[in-house]
Amino acid sequence: MTLGGAGSLIDAVGMFGVVVFAISGALAAGRLRLDPVGFVLLGTVTAIGGGTLRDLLLGRPVFWVEEPGQLVLSVAAALTVYLFLKPTVARDRWLAWSDAAGLAAFAVQGSLIALAVGVSPLVAVVMGVMTATGGGVIRDLLAGDRPMIFRGQLYASTALAGATAVVGLSLWGAEEDVAAAIGFATTFLTRGATLLFDIRMGPPGEFLRIGKADD
Repeated sequence: MTLGGAGSLIDAVGMFGVVVFAISGALAAGRLRLDPVGFVLLGTVTAIGGGTLRDLLLGRPVFWVEEPGQLVLSVAAALTVYLFLKPTVARDRWLAWSDAAGLAAFAVQGSLIALAVGVSPLVAVVMGVMTATGGGVIRDLLAGDRPMIFRGQLYASTALAGATAVVGLSLWGAEEDVAAAIGFATTFLTRGATLLFDIRMGPPGEFLRIGKADD
């Protein structure tokens, strides 16, 4: 896999992640009945939070400072939700699925960016997980919710699976688009299965369980 030519793929995945995470933040704002500024604030910090932390730790220019277009994109996505969101929409459900898409996109993007910088495979996986989960944690804290990462359902572990797939396939020599597609599918499908069947970490001595539990 030649990471030097991964720029366009990284940008495309990043823009998708920015949009869907901004939507998830805006849906959280809708549940709180915030004004347009609240929608933009919650949507934007969700979209850029994880990537900002990644870039600061890797010592590279913060992506939305270097490319303000992605910041504009997050603002536009949040405002679109504000303008067209209907009261009858099941916001929690759509928030969870848009979050799953953002989680998958940023697990891929974070891993690819870290590999391109030249860090070790382990650090690349960590950067993928951090990029994927950081924005959602900030969103939930600002919204007064317990972060999804602490709710018992498989969350960060699904990002870990996707980031590991990207890094592992990259080291194995897979084409960048193949590694990205498999990494995205790994995270999205495992997170989707968690949402559909409510798969949770079990108590000590029980690895996983399926069914409702108190959040």
